[in-house]
Amino acid sequence: MIFAGIDIGSITAKAAFIKNDKLMATKVIPTGYNPITAGEKVFSALLEQTGIDPRDIRAIVATGYGRNSVKFANRAMTEIICHGKGAHFLDPRIRGIIDVGGQDSKAIALDRTGQVENFAMNDKCAAGTGRFLEVMAKALEVKLEDLGTISLGSRAPSKISSICTVFAESEVISMIAGQQKREDIIAGIHESTAARVAGLVTKVKLEAPIIMTGGVAKNQGMIKALENRLGIEILVGDYPQENGAIGAAVIASRIHLQKI
Repeated sequence: MIFAGIDIGSITAKAAFIKNDKLMATKVIPTGYNPITAGEKVFSALLEQTGIDPRDIRAIVATGYGRNSVKFANRAMTEIICHGKGAHFLDPRIRGIIDVGGQDSKAIALDRTGQVENFAMNDKCAAGTGRFLEVMAKALEVKLEDLGTISLGSRAPSKISSICTVFAESEVISMIAGQQKREDIIAGIHESTAARVAGLVTKVKLEAPIIMTGGVAKNQGMIKALENRLGIEILVGDYPQENGAIGAAVIASRIHLQKI
């Protein structure tokens, strides 16, 4: 039996199929302006990619900020629960999740069965999120996906004192005018972001092993900054962006089989 999970985030839409408790395939596309269209597009794209007939999908669970826009889903679930299920499905050892997405960041503590024990979330301020990094990348005229690689060349990270995205951007512009090295500015941006995220981790008291999910997990500079700040190793799996969608698919299978 095949089950589907769809995660509509602020920047990307993700879909995942699982069959017989094994991951079949995933797909990531830009969300764009319309989350309803994004859900339909990412689901159709994964059907086409796998050659699966939509009638063979037994149940669909939607998650993410746009979960309620996926009208063809059987149920909508919060991303907190879905991220927990996804991480546990992919690696049952995981006890903590750091999820940094486009519009929020989360720290999630799991028990041995993948159930959420506690969590903390920042969804009120762009600082500490992917949006913060996106704004800074534009100010520095650097591609978002290149931030991590460039920052690894820094030997003296700049100090970003502002915790507000608008004021931090002004700081960065002043640093550019002052001819500070680009890699140092970016490393400083990562350290500033890591400080905000680390506050959530400390609040929830995450225990290792900890995995990072969300698009920002692909940023090596952010991983390094978080590891230095927290003093622990942070794992990154093969599907950091798709983790929520995978968890949603797992939940779809459990609901269908009446295990939850």
